Amino acid sequence: MLRKGSLTGLLLFGIFFGAGNLIFPPALGVQSGSHFWPAIAGFVLSGVGIAIITLIFGTLNPKGYIHEISRKIAPWFAIVYLVALYLSIGPFFAIPRTATVAYEVGISPLLPKDMTGLGLIVFTTIYFAAAYLISLNPSKILDRIGRILTPVFAILIIILIILGAFKYGSAAPQQASAIYAASAFGQGFLEGYNTLDALASVAFSVIAVTTLNQLGFKNKKEYVLTIWIVGLIVALAFSAMYIGLGYLGNHFPVPAEVIAKGNPGVYVLSQATQAIFGPTAQIFLAVMVTVTCFTTTAGLIVSTGEFFNNTFPKVSYKTYATIFTLIGYAIANLGLNAIIQYSVPVLQILYPVTIVIVMIVIVNKFLPLSKIGMQVTVALVTLIALASILGSLFKVKEVMDTINTLPFSQASLPWLLPALLGIILSLILPDKQKSESFEIEA
Repeated sequence: MLRKGSLTGLLLFGIFFGAGNLIFPPALGVQSGSHFWPAIAGFVLSGVGIAIITLIFGTLNPKGYIHEISRKIAPWFAIVYLVALYLSIGPFFAIPRTATVAYEVGISPLLPKDMTGLGLIVFTTIYFAAAYLISLNPSKILDRIGRILTPVFAILIIILIILGAFKYGSAAPQQASAIYAASAFGQGFLEGYNTLDALASVAFSVIAVTTLNQLGFKNKKEYVLTIWIVGLIVALAFSAMYIGLGYLGNHFPVPAEVIAKGNPGVYVLSQATQAIFGPTAQIFLAVMVTVTCFTTTAGLIVSTGEFFNNTFPKVSYKTYATIFTLIGYAIANLGLNAIIQYSVPVLQILYPVTIVIVMIVIVNKFLPLSKIGMQVTVALVTLIALASILGSLFKVKEVMDTINTLPFSQASLPWLLPALLGIILSLILPDKQKSESFEIEA
């Protein structure tokens, strides 16, 4: 059981480990300053805790989240939500981000400053052409490369963290940015959204179920215990990685002009690698980060293309793969900071909806819930998330004042109390549903 859990945990760690997992923790470390510990606590809660709970409870139902959402809310909502989710972890955010992180962490530091713009175009052209060719004929080679190289790269990052802690641990942190000084935990929680892991968990739970079924189990109890082992392994690995990378960023010297330009996580990774291992280490870093991000890109093109082909089969898989590759290529050339900037509002809508769906699934595992109540709960959280973002984007003072009156709004969780009240309401209203049980073949 432990062996099966460890094997599956290693596979999922390799699948999850990508661009966002590298750049956001050190950036948080730089920007949070003396408020690092509450900030990283918020980051780990949303970036690891929610992602792993989402994965575990998605895996506990082999039929997946599409079945859970269709049954508890509505089939049309399941399609709309999952389309938005797959587009987010696919061509709009995650796919282009993997390419730009590979370029900015690995390739850009090797080029003259006046060539970085042209270099990005040339790099992404080759990168996406290769990813597209592999996505047309997905095979085990991609999985094997990812499963071998990603853990190797993770081990190298851990070595960097340990050596960096010894070398820079005594240095004073940067001054915290105003937003972290005001609400370190809340901002850290929001930054955890940027990893996309909770959203990816909805999709990757299907991969986890497939992998676990291939291993075979004596009974349902062994299957469930193995799932919890998988979750524990992935959670511990990512928590240690995030805290270590954040701590490195918190103490590594970063010039003010770099912080002002945008995400300083790229700078910390590249410069810390060169400072600790020497200038030639940048070449090795370039190869490793590019290959690691590349396997993620190709895998995301495949999984997103397959989802859309299964959901809307009138269009071929090849057409979807082509469209998503071209979209990813176009957005990647906007640059990393632009991708992060326009992705944030969408993530701040999708994440609360995802969290409340998982909350409903968890409670319904133990208690029957009213379908009307569950629908109202999801609708309420969606409305609050939309109002928060639209009010902030369009500077609608009345809307923001209303949102700020809600409990936990200062911790960036204005939707939390309405979600809890909605679930309580679901315990009272009629038309209750019991959670479906499942059996596995011995």
